[in-house]
Amino acid sequence: MTEADDNKPRSDEARGTYDPEITSEFAVPEGLIVPKTSGEPETTSEFAVPEGLDVPQTPSSDEVSAFSMPSTYSAQESPATFTQTTSIVAISLTKDAPWQDRMRTMLRMPVAERPAPEPLQKAEEGGPAIPRVLDLTLRIGELLLAGGEGAEDVETAMFAVCRSYGLDRVEPNATFTLLSISYQPSLVEDPVTASRTVRRRGTDYTRLAAVFHLVDDLTDPETHVSLEEAYRRLAEIRRNRHPYPGWALTGATGLLAGSASILVGGDVLVFVAAALGAMLGDRLAWLFAGRGMPEFYQFTVAAMPPAAIGVALTLAHVDVKASAVITGGLFALLPGRALVAGVQDGLTGFYITAAARLLEVMYFFVGIVVGVLLVLYLGVKVGSSLDPDAALDIAERPLLQIAASILLSLAFAVLLQQERSTVLPVALGGGVAWSVYGAMHFVANISPVPSTAVAAGLVGLFGQLLSRYQFASALPYTTAAIGPLLPGSATYFGLLSIAQNRIDEGLVSLATAASLAMAIAIGVNLGSEISRLFLRVPGAQRAAGRKAAKRTRGF
Repeated sequence: MTEADDNKPRSDEARGTYDPEITSEFAVPEGLIVPKTSGEPETTSEFAVPEGLDVPQTPSSDEVSAFSMPSTYSAQESPATFTQTTSIVAISLTKDAPWQDRMRTMLRMPVAERPAPEPLQKAEEGGPAIPRVLDLTLRIGELLLAGGEGAEDVETAMFAVCRSYGLDRVEPNATFTLLSISYQPSLVEDPVTASRTVRRRGTDYTRLAAVFHLVDDLTDPETHVSLEEAYRRLAEIRRNRHPYPGWALTGATGLLAGSASILVGGDVLVFVAAALGAMLGDRLAWLFAGRGMPEFYQFTVAAMPPAAIGVALTLAHVDVKASAVITGGLFALLPGRALVAGVQDGLTGFYITAAARLLEVMYFFVGIVVGVLLVLYLGVKVGSSLDPDAALDIAERPLLQIAASILLSLAFAVLLQQERSTVLPVALGGGVAWSVYGAMHFVANISPVPSTAVAAGLVGLFGQLLSRYQFASALPYTTAAIGPLLPGSATYFGLLSIAQNRIDEGLVSLATAASLAMAIAIGVNLGSEISRLFLRVPGAQRAAGRKAAKRTRGF
């Protein structure tokens, strides 16, 4: 055999016969007949269709996959998300109930259990543009959240606006500085999501009431408010000037501080001194605000003038109660509005917003503490004889103190930029709150904390009733009325004890002030919840066990 013959490729039979090393376990044994196939072998698997089984042909030649919709599916006529094993309680919402109650009832329901949307009366031909409706909703929510409204009420208003334009499958979400909303037309369509950041916050309850009236008109089925009209009214609300000028706000600050000094035992001279110190502090805070300084420093400089005037009167040996002067100035600075809103958010399950608001309150309070402590420390160093035990000598003057509490609430209402029609009821509410507190604490000798909680609970109860009657927010009827209950004296005497190196007594007094503040906030919220507990929930069945009212299910 030649070398050329060696280089020729061998046939399969030759390899199988003469070269036994190239065999393997996959080789066909000798004598086994293998049927011959024509062409290349087909790929088969356990998913192959058995021979003889008739497979129905698809009506169309389009590509079909596991993600394609059934031919009979319709997004508009889609079934419910799921079918419960038990029957779903029917909810029929009454038209005469406030929109807050109706929308809060539905917002707490799962999406699949919400009743069908009401017939649309505001939708133009083809329906309104979904992004524009969501944008209007976020703008309304921004005004409410910036005005100090609770997160639950903000989400309720946002849901009400969307539902009035036919967007029922929405999920609003409100935090301290961010608003977001998501709308999903059906289970198989992509959701539309929008968000808005709340960068500026200001207190204007007149604007807050106007926004509530706009939402009330939007949710009224008998009132036709188009999307363009809603945008126009919202622009007017944003452009409106505050109802009170700057000089009126400064005067209200002085009246608030002077009235608070009367509550803690002051006289006419103390009233004038406290009012002067509070007005000076207010002007300094406005000056710092105009220069773009953070609110922490605004509260710090605003707390200095009342404390400085009190120390100066003591150093001048003027027969005046300097502690009442400083306490009155603190009343004008304590952030009672933010405290009530923060505790309310925490009690209703909005813990992130509650934590942010309470952290803001803490920063404001620390700013006040820094300003007052600086002045008191300097006063102690130069020989000022301020007495922390003076807190035990508050005179009981019922008629004068009730009149002072009414003036205090009136001034507080002006500072909150409330509507003029609500100032008088709120002022009377402050007088009633102080009367209840005085009767329990001074007459019945009950501890200040439960006395404050009961008085604040009455304020929250009547505030919620008035807001339901007016179809408005409850904040204008509650925030100013709790002004006489704020822990100004306990805060001052705690700071004074710390300045005099009596740390233990100072911490006890500050803990008392914190307890009183929490009692106010919890009392206001509890009063509001009691009013909702005994008043009829719109459309809710007793057998349902207030199912729609469950905010959180932590256990």
